[in-house]
Amino acid sequence: MARIVSTKPLSAAQREKLARFGDVACPPEGRRFSQAELFSALHDAVGLITFGTRVDETLLEQAPHLKVASTASVGYDHFDLAAMRRRRILGAHTPHVLDDTVADLGMALMLAVARRIVELDGYVRRGEWKKGDEEVLYGVDVHHRTLGIVGMGRIGRALAKRAKFGFSMNILYHARSRHDDVEQAFGARYATLSDLLQTSDFVVLLTPLTPETENLMNQDMFRLMKPSAIFINLSRGKTVDEDALVQALREGWIRGAGLDVYRQEPIPPHHPLLSLPNVVCVPHIGSATQATRTAMLDLAIDNLIAVLEGRPKDAYIVPELKDLAEEG
Repeated sequence: MARIVSTKPLSAAQREKLARFGDVACPPEGRRFSQAELFSALHDAVGLITFGTRVDETLLEQAPHLKVASTASVGYDHFDLAAMRRRRILGAHTPHVLDDTVADLGMALMLAVARRIVELDGYVRRGEWKKGDEEVLYGVDVHHRTLGIVGMGRIGRALAKRAKFGFSMNILYHARSRHDDVEQAFGARYATLSDLLQTSDFVVLLTPLTPETENLMNQDMFRLMKPSAIFINLSRGKTVDEDALVQALREGWIRGAGLDVYRQEPIPPHHPLLSLPNVVCVPHIGSATQATRTAMLDLAIDNLIAVLEGRPKDAYIVPELKDLAEEG
């Protein structure tokens, strides 16, 4: 009997929606499959719903009937695209539904670093707050400053909207091509990466992880930034040389950083970034609200159903595999 496998628990309604395609296998609430359990479940699977599980040759060898892997995320660097192509397995993802939520976190990290929210929360909790020490508490303004966005997709647009109309910020952006709609809507100006880094008070990285963007922010790039600038990473951990970032923060090349993603996740507890007071670290929570995560899972299910019903053009197929969908 055919099977649909989800690597995380599904609600009764979600399982019922998928049941017409076969048995639905998912772990019970509060736990995940072990590798052995997952591989066993995949033997008869035609569809896989994943939340970051690596879909590579090792996994695909256990799933000889698989037709589609649908991830409940916008990023899909956990897909081995070459292995999926060899087996003609479609990959789908969930763009758009998380744009506003991730943009909210971008603003939150900018504010948290600029106004030293986490650092000063600890200052109060430790009983160190004294009258007359106001200058010790100073941060920097966000409003009317210059925001540089590296990677101007839908999340970049949502962030630019908040920054422009909520904080009266000047917007610079760098992308593979210019976007007239962004320039008209937000008064944004296109800049080369080097010009953006040298000019911006806040730099937010939103690029996907590709061979071209791995270690995009390295020692040379951080040296271009202003000593007063704040760096925010909402993209992928491997887009940043973390050793260079630590050096930039320790030596005052930049003022601070706000990070949602890391080269290794979870970040090791003794990582030097965690010892720096001018860094705010959160555990990859860009889309982590109840409403958004539910919407992402629902879209992942809809993508999977569209493929299994022979409607791949109605699914958000990852760009690198769209030609397989068009071939039918």
